[in-house]
Amino acid sequence: MSVKEIPIYNFGAIKLQQLESIVSLKRKLPSNYFKNWFENEIKITTKENTFLKELIEEHYFLIESYNEEELKVKFIAPILNQVKFTNIEYEFRDFYEEKITYKTDDFILTGITDFLVSEGLEYSKKPYFFIQEFKKSIKNDDPRPQLLAELIAAIELNGLKQIKGAYIVGENWNFVILEKLSLHCYQYCISHTFNATHFNNLQQIYKNLCFIKQEIMKIQNKSKK
Repeated sequence: MSVKEIPIYNFGAIKLQQLESIVSLKRKLPSNYFKNWFENEIKITTKENTFLKELIEEHYFLIESYNEEELKVKFIAPILNQVKFTNIEYEFRDFYEEKITYKTDDFILTGITDFLVSEGLEYSKKPYFFIQEFKKSIKNDDPRPQLLAELIAAIELNGLKQIKGAYIVGENWNFVILEKLSLHCYQYCISHTFNATHFNNLQQIYKNLCFIKQEIMKIQNKSKK
């Protein structure tokens, strides 16, 4: 008897059509989907505002010329470091280039993630938030199916009902919410685009990330009780 060969889909190469051929995946219109997330009551300090303004001033004219590594190191990483996702007390932090593999009888989703925030300090235990970074135009490389595949894998591996993420193309940020409806059946919503070289947009991006940090702290606090 021949052994069934299970197809393997790598995060970095998967296309939206391929993803939709192995799971049920429906896109939902934003409407008020992001209301709780984006209309948070987080206050940005004077020091944080100064940091955000200086970041734009330093990189505004060069950001389009940065390659992927330059974009990460010079512009994205400073924002993530300013949020300070590492929390020793609540036992979570940010991780880079983590491998995730989700296996079923019909397919395997696997690959290296760019960035995630997860329960765990020495190693990732339960991811809560992902960021997928791309330098090129979305017309040539679409980060959406890669991020969605990562979110699906994380939901299934960790028994979650909902998970958040974001993808970055140059200076443009989009946030994503994925929900599990049933086994291998999901719906997702993509926010409008935030241009990080515009101060008001960068403020909102920063607040959105801080909200994620607060949300994870609440989840971790509940798990300790």
